[in-house]
This record gives sequence, structure tokens and C-alpha cells, in this order.
Amino acid sequence: MLLNPHTFKSGSADEKSRAIMLKTIQFFETRGKKKLKHDDHERVWYADFLAFQKQEQIFATLMTPAGYGAPAAHWDTWRNCEFSEILGFYGLSYWYTWQVSMLGLGPIWMSKNEAIKNRTAKLLQEGGIFAFGLSEKEHGADLYSSEMKLSPDPAGPGMYKAHGRKYYIGNANKAALVSTFAKNTQTGEYVFFAVDSQHEKFDCIQSVVNSQNYVAEYELRDYPITQADILSEGRAAWDSSLNTINVCKFNLGWASIGICTHSLYESINHASARRLFDHQVTDFPHIQQLFVDAYTRLVAMKLFARRATDYMRSASVDDRRYLLFNPMVKMKVTTQGEEVIN
Repeated sequence: MLLNPHTFKSGSADEKSRAIMLKTIQFFETRGKKKLKHDDHERVWYADFLAFQKQEQIFATLMTPAGYGAPAAHWDTWRNCEFSEILGFYGLSYWYTWQVSMLGLGPIWMSKNEAIKNRTAKLLQEGGIFAFGLSEKEHGADLYSSEMKLSPDPAGPGMYKAHGRKYYIGNANKAALVSTFAKNTQTGEYVFFAVDSQHEKFDCIQSVVNSQNYVAEYELRDYPITQADILSEGRAAWDSSLNTINVCKFNLGWASIGICTHSLYESINHASARRLFDHQVTDFPHIQQLFVDAYTRLVAMKLFARRATDYMRSASVDDRRYLLFNPMVKMKVTTQGEEVIN
């Protein structure tokens, strides 16, 4: 039931998907726990992991909808959850860069801008990562209070200038595209547009966390935007922001499952090798109870998340069960994960 890297068998039916999972496990097993812990403690940017995923075309395969990328590329909730669990097992930082890339891609794939979708597929094949420019320092993810502005540029029709700050935006130091949520000052409507983190008008101010991840505060200083950069406007922009969160925050539960699984193994290995008061630690009844409780909660987390994944995949206008199960995975599976860790 629980992920074991030494006996792992992918639930995916096709060879490409299975190869991705097995190669990812091999990548982390080869690096070893000592190296993983060192890089985490020393806050080393995970360039080697990003180079590996580019070489194996992992993000490009898993996060490109069918018809835009390579033949094996398609969006499959099942295999994305499986991959999230594996990354969570080896380190939350590796899961994080995958997770926020998925968030950044959400408004792009949901848009009707075919040119930028084809460009994004190419960027994924080039190993690009992505970012989701939604939250702001003063307002968090309160969309109503967003202060990022898109204003008409007097230079000509269909031209704009973007200005404002975003805060707590993962991957924004290296993102090929940052999907940015704003308000159009001319119409008062919400708008999503894409910007390049390496553009001279994109000011990556700082990372706001002390970790391997880069979680940026960035500012757009009259960043030039044309209609070609617009992803969605009005109700469509609002819906794509919430639907992106629906699809992607679901992965929090699977990251928690991966973390807890590895932690359970570490804990029981440690406890079973210790002897106190002339007894093995794992022979104490209260220790056994704690391990059984942790294992049972973890199995329940995974069973529930698996069923919820079915509802995510079958969701439609007529089948909206996911609206209940999705936030339960996001919230309850992760809080049960905290209980397992405790």
C-alpha cells in the first residue's frame, strides 16, 4: 500500500509513464540521503534535479495536454499524483518546483490563446519551469483586493503596461513564464497575462524564505504587454485562477503522503535499532500503539486521496463530486499528515 522505492511498481499503464517514475526514484536513490539532507540544510538550488527532468522530458510529458507536445505528453491526474507522492517522499523542495510550475501552467492551458500554449509546450520541452503570480504581500490570495494593474499604453491599441508587486511566488526567479493576475484599469475587469522572469522590466526583488526553494517577491515596472500575452479576461480570468487552485492544491495531499511514508520508515528503522531498559524500543506497548496509529492514519490518507483522484478525473458539468473531495484532500489529508509526523 505504501510507496517503497525498492519494490515500486507504477500504477500507470504505459511504458513512458512507468519509466518516468522509476528513473526519478533512481535519480534520488543514486544521490542518497546524505546529499539530499546536505542540499536541504545548505539551501542549494536544485539545478541538478531540473537538469534531470529536462533530460528525461518529465515536466514536458506530465504537464503538457495532449496535442501540444510530444506524442507521450498528456495531462493524467493519476500519474501526476503518483509523481507528486514520489517527489514528496524524497524532499518537499523537489515537489515544490513541480507544484508551482503546475500552478503557473494552469491559466495558460485554460486560456484560448493558442499561440502562447504552443510556445509553452516548447518551453517545457526546453526544461522550463513556471510560476503563478497570484498572491500579494498585503492581501495574500484575496483576489478581490489585487493591486497589480494592467493599464493601456498610449503607444497604440492592444498595448499595455503592467505595474505592481507580487509576493510569495515560487519559481519566479527562473520561470520561463509567470502567469500573473491583475486588474485592467480601463475596464475594471480581472485579467491574466504571461510575463518572462528574465525581462528587464521584471524585477525579482528577493526570496522571502530561507530554504532550497526560491519564493519570490517580484515587481513589474511598466512591463510591456500586448494582446499576444493576454491569457484570459473578466470571468474567464477569475475562473481560471480558482480552477487552477482546485487542480493543483489537490497535490498537497499527495506530497503529505510521500513525506509521511518516508518519515514512518525512518522512525521505525531508528526505533527498532535502539535498546532502552533492556528492551527494544519497538517492544514498548505505547511505542507500538504510536506506530500503529501513524500507519493506520497514513493508509487512510492514501485510500481517501486515491478515491478523490477518481472524482477529479471524472469531473464534468454533471459530475461535481470533486468539489467535496478536492478540498478534503487539500485540507484533511494534510492535517492528518501532521498527526502522523507528530
